[in-house]
Amino acid sequence: MRLHSAPVLRVADAKPMHLGHVHTADGRWRIYLFAPADGLGPGSRAAAWCDAVAPIVARSAPAGGDLDAVVDVRAVTQASWQDLEVGDVPPLLRPTTGRLGLTDYEKVFSSVTPTGDDVYDLRGVSREEGAVVVVRPDQYVAHVLPLDATDELGEFFARFTTQR
Repeated sequence: MRLHSAPVLRVADAKPMHLGHVHTADGRWRIYLFAPADGLGPGSRAAAWCDAVAPIVARSAPAGGDLDAVVDVRAVTQASWQDLEVGDVPPLLRPTTGRLGLTDYEKVFSSVTPTGDDVYDLRGVSREEGAVVVVRPDQYVAHVLPLDATDELGEFFARFTTQR
């Protein structure tokens, strides 16, 4: 099944967009983290997940290249964009990219939209537990995992990515 798009609000600039439109045809795998009720801030389950997954993502990145060159991690939070401090977002979700090493702040989205549509409701994601959705480069869902299955996520990517 393909990952069907849903409306979200990009936290960095409060721009309404569709989550599926950020999945460009560039050959990268995408991991969508749907943050549980405790959000993305320090001490949250999502922040702990990001810390555990960062080595998995880094393992497949090319030496001297961007962290997200092979596996691009995006997050959706239940908080309003106004309630989220961008500096509190885990480093995995604000990597430095490009030859100038600029910080990419466009990886976090809010499910609170002006239209009232909510991606958690539209896609059946538990608000309390959250979820991790791994999407292949062709936009087909490869895996759906709970946040505590980081070992399984690592094993999944180890089957076909090479360590730098």
